Amino acid sequence: MTQIQKILFKYQDTKYADFSAKLVPTLPREAFIGVRSPSYKNIIREIKELPPAELESFLTNLPHKYHEENCLQIALINKIKNYDECLSSLENFLPYINSWAVSDGLNPPVLKKNRQLLLPKLQLWIRSDKPFTQRVGMLLLMKYFLDDDFKSEYLELPAQIRSKEYYVNMMTAWLFAEALVKQWDTAITFIQNKKLDVWTHNKAIQKACESFRISDEHKKYLKTFRMRAQRKTACAPQGGLNNVGACDLEYRLP
Repeated sequence: MTQIQKILFKYQDTKYADFSAKLVPTLPREAFIGVRSPSYKNIIREIKELPPAELESFLTNLPHKYHEENCLQIALINKIKNYDECLSSLENFLPYINSWAVSDGLNPPVLKKNRQLLLPKLQLWIRSDKPFTQRVGMLLLMKYFLDDDFKSEYLELPAQIRSKEYYVNMMTAWLFAEALVKQWDTAITFIQNKKLDVWTHNKAIQKACESFRISDEHKKYLKTFRMRAQRKTACAPQGGLNNVGACDLEYRLP
């Protein structure tokens, strides 16, 4: 067991590990230690006391054994203040991201600050054949490009995605639901013109209608565009919580 693994196990909560495994049914139960999110601040303080070589080994020797090691890696990437260093560290880790609970924790301030430099990378990731690389690309597009820097062209690439991956399609739906909240006039044209696949189209409408940031008038209008699905294009992974996808828990827009 590595020194960093020993630190993580100091904060183990087996009941929380059981719960986490139900939220992330794509990973086996033995992949979870059971570390609650607030504990990572203390964990990061502790690992800073380790020899630099120990931390370097942790960041570069991939893949990790435990889900919480992946969460820790994302937390450390979020704290990198140099753009090039942050981007390099993220790109090295991207192929090993294996759950929504890891990918969705990504939000480095330095990437947001340099988002125009980042944009070509996001477009490249969205075209990836790796589901969680695609997801990260759309996640950061949603977080960084739906406000003042928004352009309608940013939605074109995600709208072209046709995937059998549940967590890709849920991310696409989340992106468009958020776009309907923040950029209604543009986003609604993608719904009107049926540019998304049927499942994602309907899920985006559902998620947008769950938000209190969309008017009742807009919700009523959105519901007129629901489409009948001929077949399921994205199925929630089998797991706990009555097989409700973790995304459905995560993506209730405020």
